[in-house]
Amino acid sequence: MPKGHELEELNRRQCLDLLQTVQVGRLVFTEDALPAVQPVNFRLWRDDIVIRVAGGPKLAAATNHHVVAFQADQLDPQLRTGWSVTVVGHAEHITDINDLVELSGPFLAPWVDGRRDHFIRIRTEKVTGRRFIEPGLPHYHGLVEENSSTS
Repeated sequence: MPKGHELEELNRRQCLDLLQTVQVGRLVFTEDALPAVQPVNFRLWRDDIVIRVAGGPKLAAATNHHVVAFQADQLDPQLRTGWSVTVVGHAEHITDINDLVELSGPFLAPWVDGRRDHFIRIRTEKVTGRRFIEPGLPHYHGLVEENSSTS
């Protein structure tokens, strides 16, 4: 039986750095008083998660400032390595014109047909992450820690 991998807890900056390396995650919200999970493409903007939606329960959650969760990962089942990051925070419907102009670029283009005229921001109020690594490999230090020795 293969030896187990190490589990490394990641700090906030490490988690946010990793989120910038993927484009798809899962949004967890409430729909009809039950938990719902849907895959979404997203962008990290001002250290918060932003998704583009047509309307419906995701927009309702944002309009009502509900607490939602967002999770993204990158896992290799063959090597049993990878990472997972979870964000929990209040959802907000972005309505500021300057923010909407900044966000409407092609880097947050929807993957499916249909109009997606609303932007939702998920505040990164609680950010947790883990990385699964082979024993003996160096731990992830992220961009901030590497540069912090010069500060």
